[in-house]
Amino acid sequence: MIATVPARHLHRRYALFALSFVALVLGLGLAERQGLPKAWIGYTFLGATVAVYAVIGILCRTTDPAEYFVAGRRVPPVYNGMAAGADWMSAATFIGLAGTLYASGYAGLAYVLGWTGGFVLVALCIAPYLRRFGQFTLGDFLAERFGSRALRLVGAGAAILVSFVYLVAQIYGVGLITTRLTGLGFEVGVFVGLGGVLVCSFLGGMRAVTWTQVAQYLIMILAYLVPVIWLSVKQTGWPLPQLVYGQQLHQLAQRERELIRDPAELQVRAIHQQRADAAAARLADVPGALAGEQARAAAQVAALKAADAPLAQIQAAEKMRAALPRTPAEAEERWRREQAGEAQLARPLSGLAPHTQPFAGDPDGSAAERDQADVARRNFIALALCLMVGTAGLPHLLTRYYTTATVGAARESVAWSLVFICLLYLTAPALAVMVKTEVFNHLVGTSFDQLPAWIRQWQRVDSGLLSAVDLNGDGKLQLGELRLHPDLVMLVMPELGGLPYVISGMVAAGGLAAALSTADGLLLAISSALSHDLYYKAINPEASRTRRVTLSKALLLAAALAAAAVASSRPADILAVVTAAFSIAGSTFFPALVAGVFWRRANRAGALAGMLTGLAVCVGYLVMAHPELRALIGLTGPATLVWGIQPASAGLFGVPAGALALVLVSLLTAAPGQREREFVDALRSPPVP
Repeated sequence: MIATVPARHLHRRYALFALSFVALVLGLGLAERQGLPKAWIGYTFLGATVAVYAVIGILCRTTDPAEYFVAGRRVPPVYNGMAAGADWMSAATFIGLAGTLYASGYAGLAYVLGWTGGFVLVALCIAPYLRRFGQFTLGDFLAERFGSRALRLVGAGAAILVSFVYLVAQIYGVGLITTRLTGLGFEVGVFVGLGGVLVCSFLGGMRAVTWTQVAQYLIMILAYLVPVIWLSVKQTGWPLPQLVYGQQLHQLAQRERELIRDPAELQVRAIHQQRADAAAARLADVPGALAGEQARAAAQVAALKAADAPLAQIQAAEKMRAALPRTPAEAEERWRREQAGEAQLARPLSGLAPHTQPFAGDPDGSAAERDQADVARRNFIALALCLMVGTAGLPHLLTRYYTTATVGAARESVAWSLVFICLLYLTAPALAVMVKTEVFNHLVGTSFDQLPAWIRQWQRVDSGLLSAVDLNGDGKLQLGELRLHPDLVMLVMPELGGLPYVISGMVAAGGLAAALSTADGLLLAISSALSHDLYYKAINPEASRTRRVTLSKALLLAAALAAAAVASSRPADILAVVTAAFSIAGSTFFPALVAGVFWRRANRAGALAGMLTGLAVCVGYLVMAHPELRALIGLTGPATLVWGIQPASAGLFGVPAGALALVLVSLLTAAPGQREREFVDALRSPPVP
């Protein structure tokens, strides 16, 4: 088995795997030059990589609980760090981070700072102590530290909620990437990609997931670095984009100023503003506006039929009538989104943040601009804080450090995690600048009849992700006429930069590896919470080892299918969904875990109050501040923000609320018993040499 191979042999095997992947890319590149169809390149990348993951999963199959849940606690630190890096660099990081930096500029660095700082918290406050405790799940730790079955159940429920929200984003990313590789419809791509998730985690649990994630990390880091280095050489002549993109940033700022003053861009912005005003007018009288639109659509269909118009025209008119909102509530929600979207496109640079501007607004400008700058600064700090504490509360990440042999190895593996993750994090800002340079200098201004084929291909997949429409009729693409969703920036980057299609296939394979690796860890966290914490510890403590693992596999399959069903409805963008999971994780777990390690006075009542309060406050703010969640539960009216804090940073309220509840209730109730105090002392005592 892979898990028992000596380290030196592991080095050879994974080095050979990396070289084989490079050889595959080179071979497909040569075949592309000889005329190999693009579809075959996509199918080859998909089939070859998923086949490797499946082979590892089959080789690592097991029914032993220690192997299934914690990989037998034999994973070397460097490989555990690599697996944690793959577990961490989800579709949100691989696909969404560069897109967020592209759209938000400086403000997007909050993700880099928050996620990196979160690993510092993991290394100092949590990972070594969890490894010294040495069980399977966060529910195990909470139950043992506080002597509470209720805390185990709450911890399991929160782990399922956090992991499921996060999992939906990964499956959504799998659907996007599979669609890019194969040309299948998005919904079909979701369930095809789901097979790649299951072959890794279903048979071998954490043991299979660990060694698969090492292979996935190698694919994703090669897929990320190679095209960025290629693009850097093309634009700057240097192969180190992390060091030279500053000169591109200076040129980009100059180009931004030109586009802001460009007459054609001003004309397009005026068209978007007219549309935003029209949506605002409909919102002033929603029932009347809806009735008027329905009447006009019905009259148009009747007129076409009376004039014996061609069938295609009649069908198109009927389709437009069927697409109208059915109720005033539905109309209000749609028109509110339309108004916000058009108002965004009516802003300079189509709402993209000037890349060198730290925050929106102007600290030295008018009162409104100063307020805007203050709100932007608060959101930057709040987001970074939420991502830090959320990282230190993610169940699927923290249980990764149960798999090392010793406490020292757990600390070392966190350090290796940071090394492997920084390879990508230091590159993402450079990638965003170079992609924006390509868009602004080479794509904007192109004649519509000369637009590259990849734009039409993505428009067919989903026009909400990418569209290009000649609004002002001048025959040239303006920035305001291009809608490029941040989730697509990484996937279209190779073709946007004029690189061979094989590089696009490699990037998609890397994105698939990122999504699959995190989805595997999340599915295992969900199934472990259900089978170990709920079934084995709470319902049937007499269950056999084989029965526990078999049940975990069945629950893993059910969770995967449920996540795929939700993801096929195309939720909000990947990074937004993931960020909500971070806020929930930080609000629920972080105060209880830190207090459980460092405060002997914390008791079961305080921990329970803290977890429930943090969860309730965080979810309550998400519902109050997020328009789509409000619409989902039937709330009307605009979202309400406290201090201007965006819903992504709901943990800013949930974490302190949970910590305060934990402290107050612990102090107002009986002190923990001798067993709990001795548990903390043993947990924090120096390791035996």
